[in-house]
Amino acid sequence: MAPTMDGLGMGTRGFGRLPSNVKVEEATLNGAERNDLRRDPRTKAIAPLMPMKLIEPLNKSEVSNCDQPKLTWGVEAVRAAESSYDGSGITVAVLDTGIEPDHPAFAGVNLVQCNFTTEVDHDINGHGTHCAGTIFGRDVDGTRIGVAQGVNRALIAKVLGEGGGSSLIVTQAIQWAISQGAQVISMSLGIDFPGFVDFLVRGQGLDVRPATSIALEAYRANVNLFTELAEYVQSQNLFGQSAIIVAASGNESNRPSYEIAVAPPAAGTGVIAVGALQRSDAGLTIANFSNDRVNISAPGVDVTSAWIGGGLLSIDGTSMATPHVSGVAAMWAQKQLQERGVLDNQLLLGRLIASGTLDPLSEDSQPEDVGSGLVQAPVED
Repeated sequence: MAPTMDGLGMGTRGFGRLPSNVKVEEATLNGAERNDLRRDPRTKAIAPLMPMKLIEPLNKSEVSNCDQPKLTWGVEAVRAAESSYDGSGITVAVLDTGIEPDHPAFAGVNLVQCNFTTEVDHDINGHGTHCAGTIFGRDVDGTRIGVAQGVNRALIAKVLGEGGGSSLIVTQAIQWAISQGAQVISMSLGIDFPGFVDFLVRGQGLDVRPATSIALEAYRANVNLFTELAEYVQSQNLFGQSAIIVAASGNESNRPSYEIAVAPPAAGTGVIAVGALQRSDAGLTIANFSNDRVNISAPGVDVTSAWIGGGLLSIDGTSMATPHVSGVAAMWAQKQLQERGVLDNQLLLGRLIASGTLDPLSEDSQPEDVGSGLVQAPVED
């Protein structure tokens, strides 16, 4: 059940010192209780609940089969079709609006679903289905939409319903994904900062100035929360379970007028923040909506993938760029397992970011906008 935000949403999440003993908890605390928890060396993070929302896609357009090439431009750009790796043996988790399990794009995939919302289990929005299709979707009507088509086990956490979700639900879903063996965790969602300010003003009756100050502190605490979560995920190397977290940077920028920095959870240290690229006559350029200070970039404009109802849809957004990176991450994970016999998330994270190339990008591309560049699948040149 989605948590409420009683007491200005002062829910807490405490992380134990030992990764095998980590707990995520929600409580309403007074000042003395919060101070006691802060002094407890076993507590890794305390943060108020904040609303999570979809990083909403832009410019939806229907796709007809006669208009489609044999593979989407995103699959081609990341060189997935050229790679001898396809993500086989890798478990990917998608934290989103769920999935349409009987879509032809997911035929033969073992979908392990967990619903953290109060809605029906399946995807009624389409966003999660689209993201999953880009990561591991099979061909639809002769068109390849999936980057890592060898992935045969996927963890589908429905963390966003019609009213959004919360940072607590996302932390619980990450823990669930790790417990189920996830090696790549993909999230195309973000903290709803304006929504939280509005809740404090309209719901709690605060003036906008203290409400903004409180929201900023909550924002800071949640960035720290997701940093600790990423550290927790990385620490699982000690217990034979290694994973990385990939997240969308957000669509709040409006270039060239202004640029917005990456939003949580992607803002957390150790989380791979993804920017969106688009095609142009000068080469690939950063999309005008894509937030900056990212780690790496991927195709995020005119991305065709699965949609509810069994068909395909083309949409834009950093949400669409993120699953390209997650799919490529599965391919690099497969390569590492074949070469080393074990999966080390630090090595995987390093290889993934180092795969970025600036070659197809326009000459004026800036590192803070595109990170290391366009993500690339492992290819033997």
